[in-house]
Formats: sequence, C-alpha cells, structure tokens
Amino acid sequence: MARFDLNDDSVVVIIGSGAGGGTLANELAQKGVKVVLLEAGARQSSATFVNDEWASFKQLAWLDKRTTSGSWQVAKDFPTLPAWLCKTVGGTTTHWAGASLRFHEHEFRARTTYGSVAGADLMDWPLTLADLEPYYAKAESKLGVTRTNGIPGLPGNNNFKVMYAGAKKLGYSECHTGRMAINSRPRDGRASCLQLGFCFQGCKSGAKWSTLYTDIPKGEATGNLELRTEAQALTIEHNDSGKVTGVVYADAKGNHQRQKARIVAVAGNSIETPRLLLNSATSKYPDGLANSSGQVGRHYMRHTTGSVYAIFEQPVNMFRGTTMAGIIMDEGRNDPSRGFVGGYEMETISLGLPFFAAFLSPGAWGSDFAYWMDNYSHVAGMWLVGEDMPRETNRVTLNTDVKDQFGLPVPNVHYDDHPNDIALRNHAYRQGERVYEAVGAIKTMRTPPYPSTHNLGTCRMSADPKLGVVNKHGQSHDIPNLFISDGSQYTTGAAENPTLTIVTLAIRQADYIADAMSKQMV
Repeated sequence: MARFDLNDDSVVVIIGSGAGGGTLANELAQKGVKVVLLEAGARQSSATFVNDEWASFKQLAWLDKRTTSGSWQVAKDFPTLPAWLCKTVGGTTTHWAGASLRFHEHEFRARTTYGSVAGADLMDWPLTLADLEPYYAKAESKLGVTRTNGIPGLPGNNNFKVMYAGAKKLGYSECHTGRMAINSRPRDGRASCLQLGFCFQGCKSGAKWSTLYTDIPKGEATGNLELRTEAQALTIEHNDSGKVTGVVYADAKGNHQRQKARIVAVAGNSIETPRLLLNSATSKYPDGLANSSGQVGRHYMRHTTGSVYAIFEQPVNMFRGTTMAGIIMDEGRNDPSRGFVGGYEMETISLGLPFFAAFLSPGAWGSDFAYWMDNYSHVAGMWLVGEDMPRETNRVTLNTDVKDQFGLPVPNVHYDDHPNDIALRNHAYRQGERVYEAVGAIKTMRTPPYPSTHNLGTCRMSADPKLGVVNKHGQSHDIPNLFISDGSQYTTGAAENPTLTIVTLAIRQADYIADAMSKQMV
C-alpha cells in the first residue's frame, strides 16, 4: 500500500471516496498520478454490512449535525436530516440503488429548451451530450450497467411485475427492469445479484457497483493511491498567489493533520463540498474558496421526488428482490402540455417494514396507518424522481449558531419547491396511482419526499465565471488547481438518477487533470 508524506506537495488530494472522488482517485492512479484520498468515514466491506435497516443506517449514514430551513416537507418531517448520505469508504455508492441512466440531450440545454421559467435560474450546461457520450460508454462499462454492452437486464420481482402490468394497460411503451449497475451475471470479479432486497444497506454479494470494492482497491493496487479513513477535511489552504496548497483534516483520534498538495479535488457531495469551501474563507478569499461569483452553495437541487404505494388483494412482497430494478421511462420527456417543463421517471421502490413505518407518513398514527402496516405484504411501491428547478435562494450556507464536533459551523440546507416542481410531482403522483388502479389496487397512498439522496448543484458548471463556480472540467474558475468532482457541478438536475453522470464526469476530469499536470498547467 502506498504511503505518502504529509509534506509531499506533488500529490493530488481528493476529499470524499464516493462516485466522484473514488472514481477520480482510481482513474488518476491508473495514469501514474500520486493520490491521497481522504474519507471522513470508516472502511466497511460486504462482510461487515448489516442487513438490518436501522443498524445499517447507523453504520453507514452521515449523522453529523445539519439544520434545515424553507418550505419543503423534509424541513418539517426531518429537520436535522435533510439528506440520506453516507459517511463511509465508498460514500453513497454503498447505499445507492444502482439505477444508471444517461441524460437526454435536451437536459443539457434546459435554458434553451424550456425558455425563461419565472422564479427559476435555468442555464445551459457548458457541455453537451455529444461531449459526454464516449465517457458515458466508459462509465457504463466500468459499472457493468445492465442493458448496455450486451449485459442482460435483471429479473423482475413481483413489485416490478405489478408496475409492468399497470404500465402496459396505460399504454406506456418503455417499462423494464432498468439500466442498473448491479451484475445480472458474474462480471469484473464480482458475483451476480442474489436478490436479497437490501440494496440500501450495502450489497452483501458485491453485485452492486461501489467504489468501496471496485475502484478504490484497484487504485491501491497501482501503488499510487493512499486511502486515509476517518479523515475529515476541515479547511483547504492556499498560498499568497491564491493557489491551494493542501488540506487540514482531523484524523481518527481528532488530531489535526496537514497534507500538502499540488491539486485538491473536492467530492464531498453537494452539502459538504460547499460547506468546506465556505469554511475555508481567508482574508484573500473572505467569501470562501472559489466564490468570487457568489455562487458557492447556491442552486441546491434534490430532485422532485415522492412515492406512491398501493395495496392489492394478493400478496406482492415488494421487499423480495432488487430494490429499484423497475422503471417506466415514458414520462422522462419534456412536454409542457402536461403543465410543467422537464420530465420524471417512475421507479420501483421497496422499504423494509421499519423504514416503511417511518417514511410512509412521518408522525402518522391511527387506524389508517395501522391498515397499511397490517397489509405490508400486499403493498407495491414506486418512487417518483423528476427534474427540479434551480433557484439561487435554494442553497447551502453556514449556520454559525450551531457547531460540529470540530467547532466548525454546520451546513444549513434551505429549499423551497418551485411551482413547476409541485406541478410535476402532482402529475407523477396521479400517473403512479393510475398505474396501480389499472391492475386492481384496493387503496393507494401518496407519500411526501424523503430526505434527499440526489443532492445536486451548489458549485455549478458555467461557461461564464460570473454565473458559476467551475468550468466544463469541474475546474474552479478562480483557482486553477482546485477541482469539484461530485454532483455539486450539476448546472441543472435533469430527471435521471445522478450517479452515472457523476462517474462519467469524473472519468473525463481525470483525463483533463492528468494532461494538465503533464503540461505543467496546474
């Protein structure tokens, strides 16, 4: 295993080991670049994962202090848990469901396609689908995405079969078990899916792609990657000329360490990434690093989400089989005649009984709630995920009144639904209900959004440095050797689950960084 000196200023320091950071670390290591990968959490494994919802949540989730504000439902139901993220090696790739969908072309051109939407701050991405297509192909191969590269789809469980039957009755044409980064057959040294039904708790078979047991070990094997666990980044430092020079982090014992760096790449997700930049403010950068535009933390997006559940006469047992291997894609188009711009996906979801009780209707009690609990085995469920509108006022800021265990201000996540978000969600609710009613649902229920797993924006890409934080390579407009390597880069949210695009951008960014380093440009 590689070991780099704290004073080695030739290394690339990457903060966060999830889809963006873990991928970037391996890609650079494979190119001969020395990398120090800092991860705030501990290292788990398929052997240590716990197939128990509450125990797993405590094992993997990011439970540090956070606060919320705004009119969104999550602030009312889960005021200290705005997002369901992970603090562990592999980040949220240990927890994600595996859905891997490419953007549509129009979603890179939201401002051009949708026009001016009152109350939204739409902007076209500084890159196109054509720019990303070769990198999407590399990402799909890396992840082993089903229905690409000749990889067959996963089998459909009962939850999917109910969705499929309803979709066909409604005339939907694109309904299948999804494009999933879960092995439908052994591949890349990993087993095929065993249909255990605990995708959110860490994959016991290793069939689901995670940087934990794919990219990070491969990078370590090159001798160019050192992973440091329980190493929480506190601030990023810079020199008099303004270039970043290293990262101060707290180690497992709480001691502060300083790792020097040639380049720093931040991949802490769309909440911790802007928080770190803002907490790194100095007299030279009084508003935080990379923030001359004032855009760090702004345009927080979390997708317009909600769920529909239905009770049937016969058992469904939705908890058996892969959690999200089922999708209706027909509503992903942009069709303003529906009363909103952008689109959404309808995906199967199943929560175990404890989480089902907690998330079905937070705080609910009484006979109706008991009826749903009693009929749990007869329930089918789907998750609705659609494009939400970027707004400058939806943002991550520092809450100086609340400090974390290191004495730093915690992030406050403020979010208000845009009217377009509400219209899209209501349309999705109704269509989800229609899918189930078409095949004999006895009763349906709409559930409000859960704590976010799709956190996007806050350091968005822009062609104009005045309108964003990074360029089309995720490179800071202000500081050339500072990069953002996660979903914070998103200019707009699109309708698709974000992980595939985060991995795609990381692969592309690695090519750019390695080339720039070889030419002494950074």
